[in-house]
Amino acid sequence: MADVVPTEEFIALAGGRVHLLRAGTGEPVLFLHAAGGAAEWLPFHGLLASSGFEVIAPDHPGFGKSDEFPEAEAVDDLVFHYLDVLDALGIDRPHVVGASFGGWIAAELAVYAPHRIGSLTLLSAAGLRLPEHPVTDRFLLPPAKVVTTLFHTPPPASPTATPGAPPDLDAVIAAYREATALARFCWVPFMSDPKLERRLGRITAPTLVVAPSDDRLIPVEHARRYAARIPEASYAEVADCGHAMYVEKPVEFASVVTGFLGARPLSGAGR
Repeated sequence: MADVVPTEEFIALAGGRVHLLRAGTGEPVLFLHAAGGAAEWLPFHGLLASSGFEVIAPDHPGFGKSDEFPEAEAVDDLVFHYLDVLDALGIDRPHVVGASFGGWIAAELAVYAPHRIGSLTLLSAAGLRLPEHPVTDRFLLPPAKVVTTLFHTPPPASPTATPGAPPDLDAVIAAYREATALARFCWVPFMSDPKLERRLGRITAPTLVVAPSDDRLIPVEHARRYAARIPEASYAEVADCGHAMYVEKPVEFASVVTGFLGARPLSGAGR
């Protein structure tokens, strides 16, 4: 049932429009995407939506089809942006699932506004500063190394790809726009909030931290540190998987996440 077809919506906020995809019925799950994957509905999302949850997947400011929201200059601005999104959607305390860059936003959201989080799931979240386990600088990765960095087992080349064909100009422009937005939020300090680790004790929501065992972008030690610092957090690893976790192993990640969410109902507080 991963072939769930989402609806496409735009919601208007003071600073612009937010694009989102939504599907499923049941308790609301706010999904915050990684640096890639905006405006995409993947099998992972479909698996969540077909497991008794309403999945709501917005694009971050400057990503996908969302507007720029130029006043959002750092991750703390994104926290208040998503509080506004929840208010506009009429959702009080959803399950929040964040991946990589989106996991960082989710963690900060749970720190700043613990009363608005029904449960928290962090999928190989960025945001911590661990000098002994540095995050790979994706901005410096040559194109030939991106796939091998993100995947444990790289997917086969598309059978429709034409060797030597010129790049898709629209795709290049979209990628540049999103890279610019990402840099706006996480260039200095790079991919981290030095204050976040000591604030994780403020999180009160039931929390699951999940990591792929072979993460070459955000070392698995970051996930382990999140799990150690968030009160009573659960921790899980998915074997033989890289940072593109819910793309490389959607069934395994969806199973872990839905098992956690299903055991922690919102008790009517989700809306």
